[in-house]
Amino acid sequence: MPLHLLKLAVGIGDIDELRRVRALRAAERGGDWVYTRNYPRRAAEVLDGGSIYWVIRGHIAVRQRVAGFRGHRDETGRRYCLIEVAETLVPTLARTCRAFQGWRYLPASAAPPDRVAAGDERGVEGMRLALRGLGLI
Repeated sequence: MPLHLLKLAVGIGDIDELRRVRALRAAERGGDWVYTRNYPRRAAEVLDGGSIYWVIRGHIAVRQRVAGFRGHRDETGRRYCLIEVAETLVPTLARTCRAFQGWRYLPASAAPPDRVAAGDERGVEGMRLALRGLGLI
């Protein structure tokens, strides 16, 4: 059973904005990856089919498949990690998530299902997110 990563999409308002920002960064960098300071100790479990689940405005909303990890050091000797991800963003059913720094492990049992696999097209889930954003549910 794969292990996933959970990461905040800071300053992102919705999935479409995340898609635009990720595409821009991939074009600038020549590849699609996420910068982080810490290399996951459980990398082998994540590489066994894991994804990064992105938290947008307090809700897990979308995921990207993790393709690899590359550990590096900057010019001062400080370590960092590049998490290589697939370009495709897969919307998930929204699940509330508290804020945190960096990234967290997300067990497969706690990961929300993909939106299409759950039979929910954009309409119902979009309305649910809008109502949550207004504080009505």
